[in-house]
Amino acid sequence: MHTWTQSLWLPILMLVASNLFMTVAWYGHLKFKSSPLWIVILASWGIAFFEYVIQVPANRWGNHRLTPYQLKIVQEAITLTVFMGFAFFYFQSRPQWNHIAAFACLVGAVVFGFLPSR
Repeated sequence: MHTWTQSLWLPILMLVASNLFMTVAWYGHLKFKSSPLWIVILASWGIAFFEYVIQVPANRWGNHRLTPYQLKIVQEAITLTVFMGFAFFYFQSRPQWNHIAAFACLVGAVVFGFLPSR
């Protein structure tokens, strides 16, 4: 019997949550251009701490069901999905056709990453 840490969906949900923190840490400060850089760096580090608190166990537990390659491919797809939502709502920026095409290529990478290797 598997424990909850060996499920497939818990790590994926945790990676989504960690990406929300990461995206805010990396891009949230762009609306505060008048803030001193050192304050922005410290604030981003503080936010990124919570990303790591969620992301490290997500990868550890996700490795029960996924290979490291699959984890990374899923992570990148989640990162782009979270960023697109963040950019749309936080910056009121709509993706252009080439952004959507790049996202479709990444979805294709996820599919290829989960195909049987033999």
